[in-house]
Amino acid sequence: MADKQISLPAKLINGGIAGIVGVTCVFPIDLAKTRLQNQQNGSRLYTSMSDCLIKTIRSEGYFGMYRGAAVNLTLVTPEKAIKLAANDFFRHHLTKDGKLTLVKEMLAGCGAGTCQVIVTTPMEMLKIQLQDAGRIAAQRKLMPETVAPGGPVEVKSPTAMQITRELLRSKGIAGLYKGLGATLLRDVPFSMVYFPLFANLNDLGKRGVEGPAPFYVSFVSGCIAGSTAAVAVNPVDVVKTRLQSLSRGSQEDTYSGVSDCVSKILRNEGPGAFLKGAYCRALVIAPLFGIAQVVYFLGVGEAILSYLPKREK
Repeated sequence: MADKQISLPAKLINGGIAGIVGVTCVFPIDLAKTRLQNQQNGSRLYTSMSDCLIKTIRSEGYFGMYRGAAVNLTLVTPEKAIKLAANDFFRHHLTKDGKLTLVKEMLAGCGAGTCQVIVTTPMEMLKIQLQDAGRIAAQRKLMPETVAPGGPVEVKSPTAMQITRELLRSKGIAGLYKGLGATLLRDVPFSMVYFPLFANLNDLGKRGVEGPAPFYVSFVSGCIAGSTAAVAVNPVDVVKTRLQSLSRGSQEDTYSGVSDCVSKILRNEGPGAFLKGAYCRALVIAPLFGIAQVVYFLGVGEAILSYLPKREK
């Protein structure tokens, strides 16, 4: 009950802070996930998450693991804020007589996932290009036969602004929203699993009927719910990553849409390819959402707002 009294500005601050802290902690694992998911048969450069990170440090330095982090840190604040605030909004309006059924919890999560793709799609689009640039560059060095000569792969370390300008120039605003359908297919089911599962796990640790759960219960609940939802939607995440990648090796497939991508992956790589990067994604999402829920339930946003001068009526 107490969480319904939190103001919208506080929810937005909580979501933003949680996103920034979480992304800073787990971004290298997210980079490994993207590179592992983009690998296709015949052009495999990395054998595992640890192999990917070690090779990345050797070829690109420590900060190579943070390629694309600036985009995430800039846009994760509105993304996480929208997701958490939207879920609370829908839960509040779907609650009747103080009760919320499982179906309505899932509907609230569905609404939250749908709202967040406004920011998530362009953020992921830019982040994936920056993260995967190192893989393509490494392929040119170590596996030159897998990379087509010429073309965009020869551009050294493209920036987010360069990619944005090129996409807007060539395809308009739709260029930034490539893979929107796949993003919806990933984020809506994710939120439908995550939010109800978190709420029910968190309720198990509450102190009394009305008391809030301890912060460690919120953290563990967020981790369990996040990792479960992440693995459940990983096949769609693989499809989304492939669709949003602009640069490819000469021996790597290109895709015209979700169904084309699914059929080519099944035919050329087998069903196991849909689990590529699953454990990386679980390792990313678990602490990310665990941290988010701790910040949210500790009321960091409310504490910050309390120091601001109040407007006199």
